[in-house]
Amino acid sequence: LLLSTPSFTLLYAMDEISEPELSLKILGHQWFWSYEISEFNSCQKKDQSLKYVCYMMVLDGLPKNKQGYFRLLETNKRVILPTNTHLRLLVSAADVLHSWTVPSFGLKVDACPGRLNQLNLFIKRVGVFFWSM
Repeated sequence: LLLSTPSFTLLYAMDEISEPELSLKILGHQWFWSYEISEFNSCQKKDQSLKYVCYMMVLDGLPKNKQGYFRLLETNKRVILPTNTHLRLLVSAADVLHSWTVPSFGLKVDACPGRLNQLNLFIKRVGVFFWSM
């Protein structure tokens, strides 16, 4: 009984109390990431989803002036997420081990094939945040 009290207290504290308004499914592939945004409502339809694939851009793929772009951090598409909203991130991998990291948010999660990792996120400020593979 003495050992179970801290364990139950910790389990109670880890319980999710917020209902996320948006889910972002992140799937790591060997050379790219695929994203699916689901469980959101819009003016036209309910229960729709957005799916797209992000490839890392090399120096040749950047615009000619190259100002405002960061080498080996830019992708062909950016993930746009709302601020002041509870988000759920579901991270997994299709083939090999990956690490999905956003240093500005203090997030790092390993993407393993056959395993689904979940993160909760609440973005408080607007900006362009880069993540690494």
